[in-house]
This record gives sequence, C-alpha cells and structure tokens, in this order.
Amino acid sequence: MEIGKSDIVLSLAGRDKGQLFFVLDTDEQYVYLADGKGRKLEGPKRKKFRHVRKVPQTNSRVAEKLRSGDKVLNSELRRELAVFGQKFNSQNQGG
Repeated sequence: MEIGKSDIVLSLAGRDKGQLFFVLDTDEQYVYLADGKGRKLEGPKRKKFRHVRKVPQTNSRVAEKLRSGDKVLNSELRRELAVFGQKFNSQNQGG
C-alpha cells in the first residue's frame, strides 16, 4: 500500500509505537509525520517507511487541506486524529 501526503499512519516502532500520525511529506526513504501534540507541524517526525503502516480512512477536511497546501493548525490535527483513533480502536477490538 502506497503511503502519500495526508494519509493517516500507525507507528510500528519506537517510543511512539501505536500512535496515529498524519503524513506531511515523503521522500525516497522517509515519511514526515505530525500529530499536533508531541510532534507539531513545525517539527515533524522523520520515520522510515517500514516503521509505519497506512490505515484505511475516509477523506477528511484536514487531509484535504494538507493535499491542497492550505494552512493547517496543530489543533485540527489533534481533533481529527482523536476522532479517527476512537473509530479505529473500536474496529480493531472486535467492534
């Protein structure tokens, strides 16, 4: 599954294992991640592709803003990931 800008990914390794992030950018080896809390838009986390997994998602307002290059706030990232995280966790726990 191809990972691209504005996707939501799950961290598979490191101290942030199990956390959800938005992909801000990609290059050949790395994805640049932010969650609006521990990793803000101003200082994204660099992580190798093999250490993240894309999670299926429906389009969101924040993802649309990231793709189009509009200004996104850290609070918007936090809110969107919190809502998505609740749905994601309920689905993965047999819901």
